Parts: sequence; C-alpha cells; structure tokens
Amino acid sequence: MNVDVNMDLDVASLRQAVTGPVLLPGEEGYAAECATYNLNSGLAPALVVGATAEADVCAAVRFAARHGLPVAVKNTAHQVTAPAHGGLLITTGRMKYLSVDAQARTVRAEAGLRWRDVLPRTAEFGLAPLAGSAPDVGVVGYTLGGGQSPLLGRTLGYAADHVRSLRVVTADGEAHHVGADSEPDLFWALRGGKGNFGVVTEIEFDVFPVTRFYGGGLYFPGECLAELLEAWRAWLPTVPEEMTSSVGIQRLPDLPVLPEPLRGAFVVHLRVGYLGSAADGERLLAPLRAVAPPLLDLVGEKPYTSLGEIHLDPVDPMPYYDRSVCLGEFTGKTVDALVRLAGPDSGCTLANVEIRALGGAFDREPAVPNAVSTRGVPFVVFGFAVGGADQADALRGGLAEVVDGLAPWALERNMVNFLSPDEATGPEEVRAVYGPERYDRLAGVKRRYDPSNVFRFNHNVAPGRA
Repeated sequence: MNVDVNMDLDVASLRQAVTGPVLLPGEEGYAAECATYNLNSGLAPALVVGATAEADVCAAVRFAARHGLPVAVKNTAHQVTAPAHGGLLITTGRMKYLSVDAQARTVRAEAGLRWRDVLPRTAEFGLAPLAGSAPDVGVVGYTLGGGQSPLLGRTLGYAADHVRSLRVVTADGEAHHVGADSEPDLFWALRGGKGNFGVVTEIEFDVFPVTRFYGGGLYFPGECLAELLEAWRAWLPTVPEEMTSSVGIQRLPDLPVLPEPLRGAFVVHLRVGYLGSAADGERLLAPLRAVAPPLLDLVGEKPYTSLGEIHLDPVDPMPYYDRSVCLGEFTGKTVDALVRLAGPDSGCTLANVEIRALGGAFDREPAVPNAVSTRGVPFVVFGFAVGGADQADALRGGLAEVVDGLAPWALERNMVNFLSPDEATGPEEVRAVYGPERYDRLAGVKRRYDPSNVFRFNHNVAPGRA
C-alpha cells in the first residue's frame, strides 16, 4: 500500500467532519494525545484523531483508507507494540458512555472507559465484571486480548468468554454490530484476536452478583523464595476454583510511596483472591502463612471495588521492558530454576517476575467459542525490568536470562495481553502464540475484513491467502 503523508487539504476536511481534535506532529495537544504508559514505547503517528463518538472513528478510518495509512488505536496505551510511524492514530479516551442493566446483568461500555470507571457503577447494583489486576487498564483492549481476572477467572473463565456483542468499525470505515448471531466469524476473532480486525467502539458484556472477596497480598522476605514457591506449588492442587493466586518476585524501589518494610526491599509477594468466606480463606491460606512471618500482611475481607489491591500494580507511567512465557507445568525443578534465575543469589535486577496460576474455568470452552489463545495453559510468567532506553541492552539481557531459562517448561502459545514489543514480531511467532489452527482461522477472518492489513500496529495476524 502506498502511503501518502501530504494530506494538508484533506486534513482540513477531516477536521470539519469529526467532533474531536485532529492533530499533526508539533501541534498543541499532539504529544498528550500520543502519551503512553510505557515511556520506552512511544507513539509518533503522521496524524491523530481524538474520537468522541463512533462517527468520528468511521471518518478517521475512511480518511486513512483514502490516503493509504495504516491505523493504530489507543485508549490507555498499556500495550503499545509499534510507534505507528506513517500511520493514523485513533484515540478513544473521550468515548465514555456506560450503562448497566441490572435486571439483565449486562454492561454496555464505550471504548474510552477503564475498569476504574466501571467498577463503582456495577457495584451500585451488587454486580461485578471480570476486570483484571489493574483497574487503570482499558476495558476494551483488555477484553479483546482475553482478559484474565485475578479473582473471578478460575470460576468464570476469561472476560472475552462473557462478551454479548460489540460494535466495530472495520477497514472500510463501516460500523458493524457483531454478536453470536451477527457476523459470527468476526465475533469469534475479535474476542481474543486483540486489535487486528477493526476499531471496537462499544462492548456489551455480562456482570455477576459478586460484592466482596477475601484477599490481598502477603509480602515475605526474598530469602524465603525457595520455601514459598515449593509450598505454593504443593498448595495449588488442594484449593478450590474460588481461590486464585500468583507469586511476584519483586525488587522494589526505595520510594516514600511504599510502606517502610518494602522500601528498597527484595520480597516475595503472594497475591490471593478468594470468593468464599473469610474464615475459609484463612484456613486455606494457613499453609502458606506458615512458611515464614510476613513483612506485611494486606490480606483481608474487601469490597469487590478493591480488586486492584490483590496485585497493587503500579499506576504511574514509567520506562520499562517486559517479556512473558507460558509454562506447561510447574515442578520442583521449575522452582529450582526460578530460584537460580531470580532468587537472592541470582544477581537478577528485574523489578518483578510473576507467576500466575490459571486452571479452572480458564481451561473450559465458553458457550460461544472465541479466539483466546491460552485455553488449557496452566501458568503464565511475566518479567518486568524498569529503566530507560539507555539501559535497553542490559535490561533485555536480564529478561532473556529469566525467560529463556524457563525454556524446559515453556509452551509456544502465549497470553496476548502480556506480549511486549519485543515478542511475536513476525508472522511465524504470532502463529505460534495462537497455535496453527486458531491462527489460520484468524487469518481467514482478517482476509475478509482487513485484506490490506490496515490494522497492523499490533501483534499482527496477516491476511490469509485466498
């Protein structure tokens, strides 16, 4: 496709056609519109359209089609895979319509909403969505990538499993209402295929009668890593699906925002979320509490709106590099490897290496199947290294040492929402992430709805051959 960046006359007409801002590089507001969560993954498109409604999105995509521009989409920018050079960026942060149907137990949410916007509204009706570990993440992007809840996932599956319908603008600039009975192939692909097929402007999904949980975090000294991982590994098969857990191996910064025991500390952060009673939760957690006295105990009875307190993910933008890998099993030898790679004598400098246990409903096919790539995957590991571009080689090297060191237990498939700009950079790697059969079906849907690969600033599914 030929890219025409000499668009001055048509930009003027686009500004008349849309309600939101239309910005060129160097214009006031451009930098703010392009701001990202990862300061190492910037955006620098040829043009930005700040959409206020679906009509703005349609106009922007049609403009891109006329000028041969690829299209990127941004809400919170927690997962930016490419700088969008020479492309058109559509930002959705102004699209914040939200409605809750308490009787039907459904939510309709526009593309600019974050989970922090949704959680208090659904709580008014005693209902809960399958939100993720970070309430600051966007609803749509999280769900299109699968959506792994640290509380409801093992009982209800992925967030994508509970989508009722979507509104999406495809590469021709046309808006579609997509559901199980309306364009079912596109509906299948969108739920798990991330942003490969268009701009989702609105999503409708189920919510559930959950108001509270027992959970939070226990912080142990990092020197207890081997004992805690071994105890956690033995504990996992003994707990019900109502219990979700993960372990973070963390080297924390010395910042006043952290409680005193954690400032500059090397810790093991055990995170748990349990849907049963506090008394049962205490009983289930007892074997792990017995490993060592915690530095800090933040586990307790909490309202569902405090979901973010399970992981306590950082909120403010920062520069970082990351990588992930899914594991087919977590054995005693895996524990030994993690201690060697990230333990107290490892020399590891990563800010966080976390291991999430999946299983339960994450393994079960939903009533309406979708393209989620990690059905049946028992563990996912995510490594996170904080630092700027001047430290890139060292930080990437540290990530490679940990992730590649887990190769004996690694699966080719991976969790799409955890993929970094350094991962799945080519068609064969993306094919491996989804698995061959799923990828081939996605490529067929891509060929039908985006044959010119307009939506390619992502972990790209290329259009299949006719």
